[in-house]
Amino acid sequence: MADKVVETMRVLVVSRETALLRPLWSIGESNSWHLETAASGWEAMERVQSGVAPHVLLLDFPRGDSDSLHILRWLRRLRPDLPVVVVCHPEDTGKQKEATRLGAQEVLVPPFDESQLERVILNLHFDSLSENIEMEIASDDIESVGEDESFLSVGPVMQRLRAQAELLAQADVPVLILGEPGSGKTTVARLIHQLSVHSGFSFQTVNCAMMPGHLIEIELFGRMNNSSSGTATGKTSPGKLDLAEKGTLLLEEITEMPMSLQSRLLQVLQDKQFVRLGENQPVRTVVRILATSSAKLGRALAEKRLREDLYYRLSAFTVHVPPLRQRKNEIKVLLQYFMHKVARYYGLPPREFSPSVLQACVTHFWPGNLKELETFVKRYLVAGDQEFVLAGHESASGTNRNAAQSSPLRLSVTPSDVEAASGGTEPRSLKSLIQSVKSETERNAIAAALEKTRWNRKAAARLLRVSYRTLLYKIDQYHMRASDATVLPFQKEG
Repeated sequence: MADKVVETMRVLVVSRETALLRPLWSIGESNSWHLETAASGWEAMERVQSGVAPHVLLLDFPRGDSDSLHILRWLRRLRPDLPVVVVCHPEDTGKQKEATRLGAQEVLVPPFDESQLERVILNLHFDSLSENIEMEIASDDIESVGEDESFLSVGPVMQRLRAQAELLAQADVPVLILGEPGSGKTTVARLIHQLSVHSGFSFQTVNCAMMPGHLIEIELFGRMNNSSSGTATGKTSPGKLDLAEKGTLLLEEITEMPMSLQSRLLQVLQDKQFVRLGENQPVRTVVRILATSSAKLGRALAEKRLREDLYYRLSAFTVHVPPLRQRKNEIKVLLQYFMHKVARYYGLPPREFSPSVLQACVTHFWPGNLKELETFVKRYLVAGDQEFVLAGHESASGTNRNAAQSSPLRLSVTPSDVEAASGGTEPRSLKSLIQSVKSETERNAIAAALEKTRWNRKAAARLLRVSYRTLLYKIDQYHMRASDATVLPFQKEG
C-alpha cells in the first residue's frame, strides 16, 4: 500500500533555482514521484485551482521577494489541507517565522542534503494521508443536529450513548440528561429530538440558570399583554411551550428553576396543560420535555432545590453524558474537528497540531470538557503559541486531578457559553475574537482559583496575586457566583 502511494505522489515545486531543482529531480526519479514545476507562485495558484492538486507543495522563497508570503497565504486559503514545505534563505529569519505562522508545515534552511529533503516530503505526505483517513472515519460518525452543532460518535463510549439516544427517541417520555458542565448535554438533547417523531417541529430551550424566576415564568408559559390602562388586550406573548408545540422543549439546569415553577411544570407533565401569566383558562399542549442538570441531584433534593415528585417524573429515563477524560481516545479526532469548524467560521487556515501539543492534550484533565476543548482550539488558532500552550499542560500531564485543575490551560471551568463569546451569526473581526478569548481566559483563571479555594475569595486573591478589591470587581464584572459543587457552608474568609 505504501509503495502504491509513493508511486503516484505528485509534488509541485515553485522555484527557478537549479541548486534546488537538480536534487529534487534525482529524488523524484528514485521514488517514482510525479514532479511538476512552476516558475512563480501565481502560476502555482492557477495549477492548484484548475488542475489536479499536488500531494505536497514545495515553495522556494527567493531572498528579497516580497510576494512569497502573500502567495503562501493565498495557497493556504485555497487548499488549507495541502502540505507545504518552504525553503527560506538563512538570513531571512522573519520570513521563516511568518511562513510557520501562516501554516507551512516545514521550513527548510539551506544547506541541506537530499536525504533530509526526501524525508521531509515523505513524512508530510504520509501525515496528510493519515489525517485524511482519520477525518474520513470521523466524518462517518459526525451527525449534524442543527445550528452548526454536531454529535460525534467517534469512540465506543459515545457510540453506546448514541444507541441509547436513538432508543429513547422512540419513546415519547420525559428524559433527564446528566453530565458535567460542557460535556455535551444539549447536543444529546438535540440528537434525541432529531431522531424522534417530533423532529419535524420546533426544538426550544430555556436555560434556568441564566435568568431570574419571574423571567423564566414568562419565557416558559408566555403571558397576556395589558394595555397602558392595565386591562387585558386579548393579545398574548407566546412562551416556549407555545413555540415548541408538537416539538421538543429542553429545560437546561432544571435544579435552578424556582420551586413554584417546578410545581407548574409538573402539571404540564401530568395533565398536558398550562396557564399563561395573566390568564385563568388552561391551555392544552402537546410537547416533549427534556431536562439537563450538571448539579449533584442528591444534594439538590436534600436542599429542596428540586421537587421529589418532579425528579421521579423526569428520572424514569436518564442519560449520563460521560466527561471528556473518560473518552481520551476521541481527543485527537475532536481537536481536528473543532479546528476545521472554528477555522471555517472565522475564515482562517487551520493550524496543525504538533505531536507534543497532541500528547499534552491527551494527558490534560479537561475539567471543562468539550466547551474547554473548543475554546482551547479557538485560542490555539488565534495565538498559535505552542510554547505557551504546552506550559499550560505541564501540570496536567499526570493523573492528579488537583494538578490538572491548577493548570493555566483550564479554559472552561464553569458552564460558559462559548457561542456567546463569538457573538451573533456573523464572524467577528480577529481583534474582537482575540479580546473575547482573553476575557474567557481571565474569567476561567478566576473560576479555577475560586474552586480550588472553595470560594474563599481572600485565599483566591492571594493565589492569583491580585488585591482582594480587584478580585471582587472581577467577580462582579463576570457575574460569577458560587458553584453548588464547591461551596462549603459557614466557610470563613481569611
